Amino acid sequence: MDTTDPLATLVPAARGGDSSAWDAIVDRFLPLVGAIIRRHRLSEADGDDVSQTVWLRLVEHLDALREPDALPGWIRTTTRNECLRVIAARGRVRPVDPQEGAGLDAVAPDASDTDLLAAERRQALREALLELPAARRELLLLLMADPPVPYEVISERLGIPIGSIGPTRARALDQLRRTSALRGLRDAGPDPVGGAR
Repeated sequence: MDTTDPLATLVPAARGGDSSAWDAIVDRFLPLVGAIIRRHRLSEADGDDVSQTVWLRLVEHLDALREPDALPGWIRTTTRNECLRVIAARGRVRPVDPQEGAGLDAVAPDASDTDLLAAERRQALREALLELPAARRELLLLLMADPPVPYEVISERLGIPIGSIGPTRARALDQLRRTSALRGLRDAGPDPVGGAR
């Protein structure tokens, strides 16, 4: 198993003791855990402790996770809660140079969630594309290529008439929006696929 396998496959396999499924889950979500730890500005040692605790909690609670697609949210929430617990337990001291112009009244800028959310959306979109039939996935990938692929080339490559590309694209996007990988994102913000929901 690898990181591109759907969560609906990885989670039950990990529950059953498949170490390759567990490794794939850790490899897939370790960047998410790391990003949340960095956003909370923990020391390297505290960050390592938080990461280790998150994976331990997942081992303890994996059987209780009813919906495999809820795993990213569970990991995000657990990591954030562990970061806050460490900050509260250790107290947070930020050294300030009183000779600097900002002085003691300066507030550290809050890290933006934009990059983290964008990474999560890209990952969800990759997973959603894997749920589509191969022909529809290939059509969408060709239509998103940079530089753009001419319709004539798409028609020839996929063996469909030029006039069918637009309607097939619309059906593929509709199917993509209904995938389980995008289910959680639809309620959380703007449509990751674009267009009306």
